[in-house]
Amino acid sequence: MSISFDGKQGLVVVRAQLTGPTGIAVVRLALDTGATRTVVNAGLLVAVGYDPAGTLERTEVTTGSGVEFAALVTISKIVALGRELTGFPVLAHTLPPSAGVDGVLGLDFLRGQVLRIDFQNGQLMIGEPKDAGERG
Repeated sequence: MSISFDGKQGLVVVRAQLTGPTGIAVVRLALDTGATRTVVNAGLLVAVGYDPAGTLERTEVTTGSGVEFAALVTISKIVALGRELTGFPVLAHTLPPSAGVDGVLGLDFLRGQVLRIDFQNGQLMIGEPKDAGERG
């Protein structure tokens, strides 16, 4: 799978579809290879039927402004970059409007894949490893 992006401007933004108990949302997630987990704006999770405030499982998150706790919400399905994952845990967090995205797509979504980011040509390519030599 390959998607185009502007390699000379800002974030690499990926469109994703989230499925919840009461709906589906199409979101914009910043590709973040520095994020261990995928983060979705809490308001969007509420909009598709989840209750982050009522979720008992919390995890510590280190942000640029300090350490916080965020609800860990398992979503029914996420589709992005040609991949579909079910029962996928995401962190619910409130992002500032100035972020310009609905969350971040982290390493947890990318693990087990081959990821190539070509900034010169503005291409993001992701796929299954073809052989053991590509896993490294």
